[in-house]
Amino acid sequence: MDLLDKKFLLAPGPVPVPPRALLAMAKPVIHHRLPEFSAVLQKIRADLKYLFQTQEDVLFFASSGTGAMEACVANLFSPGEKVIVIRGGKFGERWGELAETYSLNPIYIDVPWGEAVKVEEVENTLKTHPDAAGLLIQAHETSTGVKHPVEEIASLTRERETLLVVDAISALGVYPLPFDELGIDAMVAGSQKSLALPPGLSFVALSARAKEKAQKTTSPRYYFDFRKELKALNKETTAFTPAVSLLYGLSEVLSRIREVGLETLFAHYRRLSGACRAGVMALGLELFAKTPCEALTIVKVPQGVDGAKLMKLMREKYKVTMAGGQAKLKGKVVRIAHLGYQNELDVILALATLEMALTELGYKVKLGAGVSVAQEYFFG
Repeated sequence: MDLLDKKFLLAPGPVPVPPRALLAMAKPVIHHRLPEFSAVLQKIRADLKYLFQTQEDVLFFASSGTGAMEACVANLFSPGEKVIVIRGGKFGERWGELAETYSLNPIYIDVPWGEAVKVEEVENTLKTHPDAAGLLIQAHETSTGVKHPVEEIASLTRERETLLVVDAISALGVYPLPFDELGIDAMVAGSQKSLALPPGLSFVALSARAKEKAQKTTSPRYYFDFRKELKALNKETTAFTPAVSLLYGLSEVLSRIREVGLETLFAHYRRLSGACRAGVMALGLELFAKTPCEALTIVKVPQGVDGAKLMKLMREKYKVTMAGGQAKLKGKVVRIAHLGYQNELDVILALATLEMALTELGYKVKLGAGVSVAQEYFFG
């Protein structure tokens, strides 16, 4: 490998993978119907319950997180049923696209990108549509960096027949989302975010009433069928061929999460995101999200700077891959992720890269200003 070509990955998925997980995934593949695999599966089931903070089984599929989102729509709702969709970013729009694909009747709450949905608006919509079968929301909208008030919204849906379905793909393990305690009905996650694994696994936790609803719905489904997977799990197996090597890695990562503890993990993300936000503001740059999440920091590209050139310069010259904006935010923001196998020095790297790239493009920032503030934050 060319020593001058070392690359750094600071995008919100895929993310850097720890060596322990990489080594686990390099183990010889075993057949997924053998007792040896059932033993691995049994441990994973217990550890997923710990991560999701639930007593219920967590299903998993060989897919990206979108597969689990589609599985929720297909399994929990029938054609024609109303679902309330919080649409405040690219992935809120995805809930709506899935609902329309399965011939549901989506009721949209459109939220300005960069802002969180107002609890009062959700409550009013629930009152206006008491027959809504579900409410679909992001815990954290990865395209905008916004954290939605899931806890407060869960207190509204618990009192109704409306199922609360939460996309926590970039939020699970980043901040507290205790599934059972909040009364969430379905929560989705993916392997390539805080779990620090390659893409390819998705997860769904289901409440008792969500499982009951899945037995009654009439939408077509085959691979993404909760009924099949629940039945298979009861036999310590899976309905279809699982991603065996990824599951080796998952088992290793979940063991590490148990060793560290959820509260320590949550504090780690608060620390990294807090330092990054402080560093960004010290450079005179503006944060995009008004209610930011701990998973990533989204920075507005300053006026006069070409966002596409900025991303390309950081990626090609400095070998640091961050993420740009999606859809209407393309070229307008930089998304710095704190997910996966990262620590304090990754924040310093991100800020230093941003400082150098902006300077090279002619935008005046004080070199080291963001880095020094982040360092002070870490030592504060």
